[in-house]
Amino acid sequence: MKRLVLLTLLSMGLQAPGMADINVYSARKEALIKPLFDEFTETSGIRVNLVTGEADALIKRLELEGARSPADLLLTVDAGRLYRAKEKGLLRAVDSAFLNRVVPASYRDTDGYWYGLSLRARAIVYAKSKVAPGALSSYEDLAHPVWNKQVCVRSSSNIYNQSLTASMLAQLGQAATQRWITGLVDNFARQPKGGDRDQIKAVAAGQCKLALVNTYYLAGMLSSDNTRTRAAAAAVGLLWPNQEGRGTHVNVSGAGLTQATGNEAEALSLLEYLLSVPAQRWYGETNHEFPVRDGVAVSALLESWGAFKADDLNLSLLGEYNQAAIKAMDRGGWQ
Repeated sequence: MKRLVLLTLLSMGLQAPGMADINVYSARKEALIKPLFDEFTETSGIRVNLVTGEADALIKRLELEGARSPADLLLTVDAGRLYRAKEKGLLRAVDSAFLNRVVPASYRDTDGYWYGLSLRARAIVYAKSKVAPGALSSYEDLAHPVWNKQVCVRSSSNIYNQSLTASMLAQLGQAATQRWITGLVDNFARQPKGGDRDQIKAVAAGQCKLALVNTYYLAGMLSSDNTRTRAAAAAVGLLWPNQEGRGTHVNVSGAGLTQATGNEAEALSLLEYLLSVPAQRWYGETNHEFPVRDGVAVSALLESWGAFKADDLNLSLLGEYNQAAIKAMDRGGWQ
């Protein structure tokens, strides 16, 4: 009943008497999420206190605080981390018909412990001046000897690379994935270092011809105020891998209520707001991420890249295969 009353008040833009503030631990930078929280507060009257930090550090903090944690909602990036938080008993399952309706099953926990909020695709970028668009078509192609010493990538400690590898383990199996890692490492143009933007800059500078990056980094560079940054981004093309097969690997930013929350109704209302059409549109237009919900507009830049087939692997598997992925990358020499 409390939640029904709360949702009614929210729809009217009113605040329930004695409604609590809620505390959010967020691995997303303040600029990428606070505008949505401010809009939620203006609509509902529920104040949101934001604590930002590194994803793994926030999960560790929740673990150490235990039942005394002040956090009501954990917001982080990568389904592997959400899975880890669930496995550690840090999240609380919720039963929301709305969330289950608007979030596709592959982008949420089957038991309601976490839900994806926005999608990020891990694509291949290539040097426009050196690589023909049809020269490769899949992640697997990155391991072909023709690309010897031509691939730039982040380190194996990066969760995005771990999750890509985990997705391949889940679908291709151990032997095929291990062969791919070995071939990929042989094709490294340099020791893995830096972030995704650094890989794009390396391709533009001629240090390599190909790189693995999340698309929102490229979009951010293309829309940058810095002329040199825009020029580097403009020098690379974008390839959606595996369009004739399983589709391009995608991951999520997502959130779940903490096990310690004493404000379940309010926290759930915020989670539901983050999956409303206006909030989803904001992700697509401002952050250059793909909305989880179908039928929501994205930025003109994302539209210019064209539609793509996304891998529909249930993202919980990224967490299940995470440790196996790390071990496979270690065996293959991916530093």
